[in-house]
Amino acid sequence: QLQFVESGGGLVQPGGSLRLSCVASGFTLDDATIGWFRQAPGKEDEGVSCISSSDGKTYYADSVKGRFTISRDNAKKTVYLQMNSLKPEDTANYYCAAAPPLPTPCFQLTYEYWGQGTQVTVSS
Repeated sequence: QLQFVESGGGLVQPGGSLRLSCVASGFTLDDATIGWFRQAPGKEDEGVSCISSSDGKTYYADSVKGRFTISRDNAKKTVYLQMNSLKPEDTANYYCAAAPPLPTPCFQLTYEYWGQGTQVTVSS
């Protein structure tokens, strides 16, 4: 049974920073490609970032490029999303998810296993 537990969300002022964590269980982390997604109220799910299992290449949505950084620690079975220079439009519930370890760009994969999410609110 593959599961994720997200943490690190909270309330932060514009321009502030947060680091989200996603702890995996039920599988070896280096066998999976991991993505971060977010969903704001009334809006569709948006892909934020992902990191491939095959070559470690990363992808960032244009809206977060230069501000967010994805990383992984396979020994700790944890994936991180460092978020800097946060904006009110970053407010959303953030989810991590896993995709098969295929040699395909991570933004082209279908993500099969999802965590429950952690809330990020950016407000003054």
